[in-house]
Amino acid sequence: MTITTEQATWFAQTFAAIADNVERAVLGKRHVVELVLTAMLSEGHVLLEDVPGTGKTSLARAVAQSVQGTSTRIQFTPDLLPGDITGITVYDQKTGEFAFHAGPIFANIVLADEINRASPKTQSALLEVMEEGRVTIDGVTRAVGKPFLVIATQNPVEQAGTYRLPEAQLDRFLLRTSLGYPDHAATVRILGRAAAPIDELAPVITPGALAGMAELATDVYVDALVLDYIARLVDATRSADEVRLGVSIRGALALTRASRAHAAAQGRTYVTPDDVKRLAVAVLAHRLILHPEAEFDGVTPEAVIGQVLLDVAPPTRKDAP
Repeated sequence: MTITTEQATWFAQTFAAIADNVERAVLGKRHVVELVLTAMLSEGHVLLEDVPGTGKTSLARAVAQSVQGTSTRIQFTPDLLPGDITGITVYDQKTGEFAFHAGPIFANIVLADEINRASPKTQSALLEVMEEGRVTIDGVTRAVGKPFLVIATQNPVEQAGTYRLPEAQLDRFLLRTSLGYPDHAATVRILGRAAAPIDELAPVITPGALAGMAELATDVYVDALVLDYIARLVDATRSADEVRLGVSIRGALALTRASRAHAAAQGRTYVTPDDVKRLAVAVLAHRLILHPEAEFDGVTPEAVIGQVLLDVAPPTRKDAP
């Protein structure tokens, strides 16, 4: 079943309304806001590599308020335990039974702040829930609900006392991006309203309706030529001279899902090669492992994906149903 033109128009209008609402709290970062919303509507997760004080917590809270959902913030530290994230089962002496106490992972929007400061054992507590939307504790599986979005952050400057995220976990993030510092005009606006910050945003959509949007995004048409283009891009990352490990099939699937949501956000019922190009760096770059020699020479994963986009020719005809 393919999404109709009327449904695509409603999707685009609602997407823009949510982005406008979030941008009231996060000024001057429209592109990043749209990327985060695209990830959420693709049922994926976001990795933000940013220095402190750029508005990561404000972004997570604003998204949660806009979709009438719940949000939590987990500060990752070396002494954080897996149970501190997922929750634990505690024996209740009054009832004589074990009761489950849910952890902060049971929320619609979860901000995992400085995720690389926790031990690999604690980081691994997120693997199941990020992939399947559920948590298994003491043999009992519990769903975290929908929508579910993990926004994890890393500080790219200070690496002392941190644990590098393993490739298996990086692969579970749909995309990686950065908020960065606001431009001059946005900075002036932020300073101007510092005395009266916006604490609460009116919701734009309900969680149920947002889940419906995510379902609509899966019905966006993708032509066989566009699928072939995505496959050729992924193959090119695996054969690039600078790359030791290229993009996995999960990365190709992630790019396809994100392209569908992006196309619907533009009011279209079909994906174009331009949708793929706009998302390729954010979705694919963090999945590459470069040769040490290439890293030493200053090559970045983003530069590799940029070169792949130049080398791999996109389909030339209009890819619509």
